[in-house]
Amino acid sequence: MPHDNASGVLFDVDGTLVDTTYLHTVSWWEALRQTGQPVPMATIHRAIGMGSDKLLDHLLGPERDHDADSRLRDAHNTLYGEYWERLEPLPRAADLLRACAERGLRVVLATSAAEHEVGALRRALAADDVIDTVTSSADAQESKPAPDILVAALDQAGLDAARTVFVGDSVWDVAAAGRLGIPCVGLTCGGTSRGELAGAGAVAVYDDPAALLDGLADSPLAAPR
Repeated sequence: MPHDNASGVLFDVDGTLVDTTYLHTVSWWEALRQTGQPVPMATIHRAIGMGSDKLLDHLLGPERDHDADSRLRDAHNTLYGEYWERLEPLPRAADLLRACAERGLRVVLATSAAEHEVGALRRALAADDVIDTVTSSADAQESKPAPDILVAALDQAGLDAARTVFVGDSVWDVAAAGRLGIPCVGLTCGGTSRGELAGAGAVAVYDDPAALLDGLADSPLAAPR
């Protein structure tokens, strides 16, 4: 899609708008335990936000035997799928999306969740009426911290990076945005601290969608460049 003069906001979803970070952590922990490769939950949590390929490299090392990777992914997907009907949005997430749309911003869910997970996330958010574009892992050749999913989101929404802000909850989100020169607003509701997000380069940090909504008029989302 050709870019126009619209301004927009790209949102990560897992851990940013929907409360799933620890569900993914527990699901990976159990999948790894089942295959005899236990990893502490705190270590897994710090890797959430990467794609599964990079996450497994990060946790198990790139020189590992990759033959078990598909079994690990399948186990994670099965375990995580048990939560789909119980997913909860983070505080006032849908209100934040609507407030951005009311300001004339194009609202984009720049998620690298698998296509079969995206429907569950959208149902939890219940804000389809103001969402312009939604990506999935199928849109990115390489996962975060590579910026592929953000490039796909910009292209599909017809947005220019210079008129866009990204909102995410992990250092991997901040890194991906930084590679495109997009300011990233960090939220701590995914379990990553204010100091870590700011240290990674987040231009502002808030507790959760509700806190960002309360401060929206003075936030980087008020006037993307």
